[in-house]
Amino acid sequence: MKARLIAACALFYGATAAAQTATPVGDPMLHLSTVRLYQTPPGAKGSGLEDIPTLTVFPPFGEPNGTAVIVAPGGAYRGLAGDLEGREVADWFATRGVTVFVLRYRLGGKYPLPVPLMDAQRAVQYIRANAASYKVEPRKIGFIGFSAGGHLGAVLETEAAVVPGGPDDAIARQSPRPDFVILGYPAFSMFDKAQQGGLAYCPSLGIPASTCTPAYLKRYTPALHITAATPPTFIYHTADDTSIPVEGSVEYFLALKRAGVPAELHVFEKGVHGTGLGGRQPSLRLWPALLEQWLIAGGFLPR
Repeated sequence: MKARLIAACALFYGATAAAQTATPVGDPMLHLSTVRLYQTPPGAKGSGLEDIPTLTVFPPFGEPNGTAVIVAPGGAYRGLAGDLEGREVADWFATRGVTVFVLRYRLGGKYPLPVPLMDAQRAVQYIRANAASYKVEPRKIGFIGFSAGGHLGAVLETEAAVVPGGPDDAIARQSPRPDFVILGYPAFSMFDKAQQGGLAYCPSLGIPASTCTPAYLKRYTPALHITAATPPTFIYHTADDTSIPVEGSVEYFLALKRAGVPAELHVFEKGVHGTGLGGRQPSLRLWPALLEQWLIAGGFLPR
């Protein structure tokens, strides 16, 4: 899958010690804005786009229904598929009254985990801190991730502690755990303990063996950390995905069920890795409709 960086649709705004809201700028027809998650990103190793985690805000079409969703595009933790797994997904939710935030998280060997997790947690905290400004209910904040973004979403929902080292401000005092999570063909196999294959996390990103220890891989294998506190989760995968085997999603679903977590899994027979909302494959276009019904049943979309 060709990873593409998310296009910056508006000016950056610095996050201060207090919670703040972005003001839409740029093309008034699109009403998009981008906010920085930190005034100074913790551990920043530069000042380029790849060093500055942001949220691009897609307001809902019509009246907001109180639900917010953070979208994490995939890209093997090497890039971000900003159209297929970012903009298209944001538009789908926005047409249903959801306020959408597309996350540019730090990645690559320059920013290995837990840095992406820190950014994802900060995104949830930022929206909670600004819920009133965005007309969002603080307990209706979801997270959808694809491929590597799906792995990140699973780590986010199973992580009990806040990654240390972030700013001590009003945003940081909010809960970092989303209220529901959606995983599209999540890249669980990237953290297989054997670390073999082209998409294995440590060798593909050049992470040294001193960091990539068995304990490190275990920490970011989310199926091992599911508890009853893990949020409701929806999973979508294809059976013949040769890049990220479906078995990881099946195992994760079974672990959720054992913990008593509300969960739903849909596995389609055919479909290459990286299909987004379904693309050119008619059968796969059904999964967003299944997701919509799941969200309605969970109270995250109106009936």
